[in-house]
Amino acid sequence: MADHKDNIDDFKVQTAKHPNMSSAPLRPHSDTQSKDRTSKRLSTESNGTSDGGVGSSTPVEVTALEESFRRFAIHGDTRATGKDMHGKNWSKLCKDCGVIDGKNITLTDVDIVFSKVKKKSCRTITFDEFKMALGELARKKYKEKSGEEAEAEVFKLIEGKAPIIAGVTRAVASPTVSRLTDTTKFTGSHKERFDDTGRGKGKAGRVDVVDTSGYVSGYKHQGSYEKKVNKPTAGRPM
Repeated sequence: MADHKDNIDDFKVQTAKHPNMSSAPLRPHSDTQSKDRTSKRLSTESNGTSDGGVGSSTPVEVTALEESFRRFAIHGDTRATGKDMHGKNWSKLCKDCGVIDGKNITLTDVDIVFSKVKKKSCRTITFDEFKMALGELARKKYKEKSGEEAEAEVFKLIEGKAPIIAGVTRAVASPTVSRLTDTTKFTGSHKERFDDTGRGKGKAGRVDVVDTSGYVSGYKHQGSYEKKVNKPTAGRPM
């Protein structure tokens, strides 16, 4: 009992020294974090933003026309972002997608419209300016249709399309090259470097190999004497 009373007295002394101590129990750290996360998520949803950045929490749907615009905008340029398009890629888009027909729409018309819709200080056009340019070409390409119908037809030509990549240039067989690489027509030391099939002999075709066999050059029966002398004598009469 005496020990218990001493403990109570010590507690009273500590409380008197620290009057600002709260008697309320502390909340666990995990509960505090979970509530903070919940409040943050609720405030984020109410503001229409996400943790990844400012804006709508739902992904923006990209139309097929805008996707084609981005594909052509980054074609041939590793530093392009896809948000604007150069005049060269604009001309390629109109050519690859069939907007240029050679009659109502020509390459000159495409260049004129590009210069018309772009800003004076810029060399590129944005997606909105891109649609304006297509509207200009649509009214010229489909004169018998209304403005909206003509634009819809041009949009269909471009939606879902991608730049056409030309094939690798093939080497054309040249008679001069064929003559220079035909081993059957080589003469002199060059002829000695290849066999009858045209395959290189390697070092043997580049270095003179000394024949130390004792036979004269051009002799075709090399080794036949040894075979005749060393022929087995079994069955011969003594």
